[in-house]
Amino acid sequence: MSTTTAAHHDDHGHDSHAHPTGLMRWVKSTNHKDIGTMYLWFSFAMFMFAGALAMGIRAELFQPGLQFVQPEVFNQLTTLHGLIMIFGAIMPAFVGLANWQVPLMIGAPDMAFPRLNNMSFWLLIPAAILLMASFFVPGGAASGGWTMYPPLSVQGGMSVDMTIFAIHILGVSSIVGSINIITTIFNMRAPGMTLMKMPMFVWTWLITAYLLIAAMPVLAGAVTMLITDRHFGTTFFNAAGGGDPVLFQHVFWFFGHPEVYIMILPAFGILSTIIPTFARKPLFGYASMVYATAAIAVLSFVVWAHHMFTTGMPVAGQLFFMYSTMLISVPTGVKVFNWLATMWKGSMTFETPMLFSVAVVFLFTIGGLTGLVCAILPVDIQLQDTYYVVAHFHYVLFSGAAMSIMGGVYYWLPKWTGHMYDEKLGKWHFWTTTIAFNVTFFPMHFTGLAGMPRRIPDYSQQFAEFNMISSVGAFALGISQLLFLYVVIKCIRGGTKATNQVWEGAHGLEWTVASPAPFHTFETPPQVK
Repeated sequence: MSTTTAAHHDDHGHDSHAHPTGLMRWVKSTNHKDIGTMYLWFSFAMFMFAGALAMGIRAELFQPGLQFVQPEVFNQLTTLHGLIMIFGAIMPAFVGLANWQVPLMIGAPDMAFPRLNNMSFWLLIPAAILLMASFFVPGGAASGGWTMYPPLSVQGGMSVDMTIFAIHILGVSSIVGSINIITTIFNMRAPGMTLMKMPMFVWTWLITAYLLIAAMPVLAGAVTMLITDRHFGTTFFNAAGGGDPVLFQHVFWFFGHPEVYIMILPAFGILSTIIPTFARKPLFGYASMVYATAAIAVLSFVVWAHHMFTTGMPVAGQLFFMYSTMLISVPTGVKVFNWLATMWKGSMTFETPMLFSVAVVFLFTIGGLTGLVCAILPVDIQLQDTYYVVAHFHYVLFSGAAMSIMGGVYYWLPKWTGHMYDEKLGKWHFWTTTIAFNVTFFPMHFTGLAGMPRRIPDYSQQFAEFNMISSVGAFALGISQLLFLYVVIKCIRGGTKATNQVWEGAHGLEWTVASPAPFHTFETPPQVK
């Protein structure tokens, strides 16, 4: 049943239980919209928690010397910030958007497996509790950073086991959710909607779901080997027993690199939906966007060791991973040029979703270029484990993934709630977020180039000013997310009624969804049915 729980009839034809209401409506829900909403609220809670950890990091780094936390606690802050942002904030937010939008965009009544959908969500709760609780057990959060590198993670306390267990649960949730999405897209499209007529957001999620199914079991394998090393006497990662700690890095990044594309491809789908709407013209190069997304997915499996240029791999291996990393930037560049071509000569207006989208295109491109810098082998040997890398991946993950999610929420809120959000406050949220983000992370390029290593609680005097600027920006960035929360709650509780034609303009919203353009000459505005 696509709605909550099907009413159960007993022998006399009476309903023995009707639709659950109140709290049970959410607990038992099999409705894709309710589940999508729960994913989004869960991800926002995790986003704020992990953001609070980041504020702890930046408070400590406000000036040289140890102010607030001991070095061990500082490392725990970085470990949990990374793990919770990735597995608790970014990924569940995209799954929430997929739950809401994919059935609506392909004309399906619901997801293919509604009860499985419910299970996918509720698995997140114990995983999140385990991750957060690992901070408070003796020994503190997982040793070895968010990547859990041995030998540190082999020696750590029970928090490492809690983290491993949480990752297994999250992996099951991701895989089950992905199977659901793939089945829904292939089996439940409306008549006439061929694959090459699907909206771009659906395409990006179809490809992302395949990436998840391919990559998550690899991570499960890595952490299972880790747990047997810890408790069952194996020596996969222990050189004394014939193992190799670098093996863990290979297995981890074979998951980890597709993972970064899992976190950015749905964002590309959101941009490809928002930009055509506010440019009021069809997405430029739809087919090339589909193929570029597929190319990124395939290539993402052959670039993993660019995270490992300094581990002593043979030069031939270093060269292969350098060139394959250069290559994967090509389909990403295709997408950026297609978005620019979509905006070119469009009748653009800059409502909040469009502001976020334009900012993402610009800032994500900066993140992509700094990634290309890190791909150059001799340069990377200098930049490895400095703040330059931190700057690079935050430009990709915050301004790429997180700000796309914010833009997507603003874009679809009127559809979800029936009300318009407060446009002025939305723009305030955009500007405070964007400026604070750049104030936080742009100086890290300079501290990194000057050689400041990451994951350290103390540093020499020469880095003091840039770190102070970054810390001020970080606190502004965190506080501005409270405005986002206020705008969303205000919109849910009421406001101007949203019409069918939510975003004003000659052609309305539906014509410019990011699927192929209807046939027309550009002389006269196409007729909207």
